[in-house]
Amino acid sequence: MNYSFEYIDIILLAMIAGFIFLRLRGILGKRTSFHEKLSTDFKQEFQKETIKKNLENQTFDNSAQLEFLKGAKIAYETIITNFASGNLKNIKLLLDKKIYTQFNDAIKDRKEKGHTSETTFIGINSAMIKNHQKKNNILEVTVEFVSEIISTLKDKDKKILSGSPDKIKKVYDSWKFSRDLRSLNPNWLLIDT
Repeated sequence: MNYSFEYIDIILLAMIAGFIFLRLRGILGKRTSFHEKLSTDFKQEFQKETIKKNLENQTFDNSAQLEFLKGAKIAYETIITNFASGNLKNIKLLLDKKIYTQFNDAIKDRKEKGHTSETTFIGINSAMIKNHQKKNNILEVTVEFVSEIISTLKDKDKKILSGSPDKIKKVYDSWKFSRDLRSLNPNWLLIDT
């Protein structure tokens, strides 16, 4: 009598497995005779078409300018604080090669002299687009920043060379950002300070 329950369990499990198989086949479908390979050029053609549409649809209207300024403020603070701490790895993707080289040389010079920079970023008072222009497929935007920073430069003996740890100073900067409109990468690069 114990053996009959084992057979019933096996039959019951087989019925459940069959039911699940039929449900999956109904949901997922079955393989048909269409086995043609997709073109390997599809990805390239799709990207070219996407870039072409993006170029046609991109305008630097008021909403695009407001969105840009939000990102520019974040980039400004990030670049200032990372440069002051000597950490260019975090901002390398935000800098043009020329600017990266200039920043890197300045940090090396500071380290060779044994100087340390201490910067506390208070905030941005204003950020305003001074001008923007499209050259071929490159959009360049110049932004004027007014910010407040506490900054000191100290020598190897911790003697203050410039700045003050207690005084907030107003900083007026004009930075130029650039972006290739053909690129799928949404990042802007700092190309001039």
